[in-house]
Amino acid sequence: MIGRRELLLAGLALPTLEASIEGGSAPVGRPRRPDGRSLPTRIAFGSCAHEEKRQPIWDAVLEARPDVFIFLGDNVYGDTRDPSVLRAKYAKLQDKPEFQRLCAQVPILATWDDHDYGENDAGRDYPMKEESRGIFCDFWGEPSSSVRRTREGIFDAITFVSEGRRLQVILPDLRFNRTPIRSLELAGTRYDDWAKQVERDGREVPGPYERNPDMSATMLGETQWQWLEEQLAEPADLRILASSLQVVADFPGWEAWINYTGDHQRLLQAIRKHRADGLICISGDTHYAEISRLDLNTPYPLWDFTSSGLTEVWPVTPPNSRRVGSVLREKNFGLITVDWLSPRTSILVQAIDVSGVPRLEQRISLDTLRVS
Repeated sequence: MIGRRELLLAGLALPTLEASIEGGSAPVGRPRRPDGRSLPTRIAFGSCAHEEKRQPIWDAVLEARPDVFIFLGDNVYGDTRDPSVLRAKYAKLQDKPEFQRLCAQVPILATWDDHDYGENDAGRDYPMKEESRGIFCDFWGEPSSSVRRTREGIFDAITFVSEGRRLQVILPDLRFNRTPIRSLELAGTRYDDWAKQVERDGREVPGPYERNPDMSATMLGETQWQWLEEQLAEPADLRILASSLQVVADFPGWEAWINYTGDHQRLLQAIRKHRADGLICISGDTHYAEISRLDLNTPYPLWDFTSSGLTEVWPVTPPNSRRVGSVLREKNFGLITVDWLSPRTSILVQAIDVSGVPRLEQRISLDTLRVS
């Protein structure tokens, strides 16, 4: 009998969630999307889960009893132009019993970052992006009719509605359409050699990238921007922008929204233009956790809660003038707890370590997130 892992390795599509539901049974231990008919109060999130490593973090995630989990990218480390290699790495993640327990108990939303897109820091020129898209959609249970399989990127959104309350989760795609990133001159040093030296020495220095002043340079592309503005115009009490890269941090020198001046400013303008109240950002990629806040020239305080990584830890702390509090350089996941019953809806966001202990946290009142 051919199992699911063998199907993945053979390059065949796994049964989608839609097909499984039509057949009368849900797949065991396979990712499944939430249906949006109940309002989550506990939303867990994280990024950077290497399929070759043990993943004890899922025990702590399950103990937190989330209503949904959001994967923010680098969900596997594909780093290949061979689709069979990428499928095999997803299969290794699927084979982990702790990941199967997560899938069995918690609905999942996912986007990608560079390593599961295909290559480190890759953008629109990555030649296997269509193959990567198909593998991503198969693994995360997208039905054959999903628009994520055909439009210009895997960007996605879902709105949860219950008893007059609306929670919107927006998952942009920062890879499929991204124009080349602008690199600093490294005095002739190869990027890979420089990165290894930084990791070895543990120097607290910025990374190799800089802001691109060209307002036409973009991560999203115009089609996705039109879609995002439509999402921000939708009614919602609370919005979560689930970004694979940091939105608020200034200036890490690694990949981030701040490197793309046009996109960064357009996001702030779109929030103001559409009076998109209640938006907070969550992000991954960095291999450490931190909280960032931007107040200057914003429609309201813009918070970004970074959680990374589920298995990965980075010894370098890049500069960030918008950081609130300290940095957590340990394996971690994020948890948002929403008190919908409070007269002034409050939001608690935490970074939680592998032992289940909150290490960073910030409480926000929803009424402070309104366009003035």
